[in-house]
Amino acid sequence: MNILQWHEVGASDDLEEEDVMEFEHEGALYAIYHTPTGFYASAGVCTHETARLAQGLVFGEIIECPMHMGRFHIPTGAAKGAPVCVNLAVHPVKVEGGRLFIGLATD
Repeated sequence: MNILQWHEVGASDDLEEEDVMEFEHEGALYAIYHTPTGFYASAGVCTHETARLAQGLVFGEIIECPMHMGRFHIPTGAAKGAPVCVNLAVHPVKVEGGRLFIGLATD
């Protein structure tokens, strides 16, 4: 049974709108985004190559991979532009007391 555990990422004020930051937990990379519609999180590595998405560009609700300019819809992880064709895993995010938290499933 998977249980959701919340992990503190940092201050919500440190992540400006239309920006992305990287978070590492137990050897896995995650990307945390601030879009015009809120905060989101996904796997931190592009599904096409091994590029770190935190080095990409955020346009509204789209993240563009820095390596081959593939695009993903941030809230859903849906692949939106070639060469990416595999969706990103997404994770819940919450803000409490001005702090950002990512929810990660554990066994």
